[in-house]
Amino acid sequence: MCTGRVDLSFVLRALQGGADGVIIGGCWPGECHYVTEGNYDALGNMYLCRKLLRHVGVAPERLRLEWISAAEGTRFAEIMSDFAGQLRDLGPLGEGENLDATDLKQRLAALVDLVPYLKLVEREKLRVPEKSEEAYKEFFENDATDRLMDELIGDKIAVSRILRLLADNPLSTGEISEQLGLAPADVSRHMNDSSRRSLVRYDSDRQCYALAQAGRPAAE
Repeated sequence: MCTGRVDLSFVLRALQGGADGVIIGGCWPGECHYVTEGNYDALGNMYLCRKLLRHVGVAPERLRLEWISAAEGTRFAEIMSDFAGQLRDLGPLGEGENLDATDLKQRLAALVDLVPYLKLVEREKLRVPEKSEEAYKEFFENDATDRLMDELIGDKIAVSRILRLLADNPLSTGEISEQLGLAPADVSRHMNDSSRRSLVRYDSDRQCYALAQAGRPAAE
């Protein structure tokens, strides 16, 4: 399978399933077996997913992309050994980030819910103008892209986490703030916006917020 087919959700669900890290091995740039040059799509997804993991407090080094041809068995073995050592240094997923299992699960689930939106963002806002490793590195590893990412996904991730939390129980602004470590003012802002979009409703009797419709929160 071409590495260009490795979806963001594949990586996130592998971590949800208990993997301490994910490594993607693809053809060297310029040697893609398909006319699409899917290895550059994989490179873009790697940079994007690392930024997403950082946004939810997960070490981005748990995702790695390496170019390995079918003839490079020795290189493959060396890379896998090195990655295994890297993961041992990071520690088990969640434990290495000082996140308990429930919190980690909720953070990763919030990202999975956002995958459709993230694909749209990538297609419209995060396209690298040139297919080269240097161009991708320069584009994704600069302050302007970081600011753009914060603008595009910062609030979306926070709202997704809140909706995930409300799927279990109705909560007050203070309880949401305490459980997610968000400022009360930010929670209020997100709740006001989500109420206008009919994602949540306010129960005035219980003085708390609940999902507007029962069930799994929809991806935004």
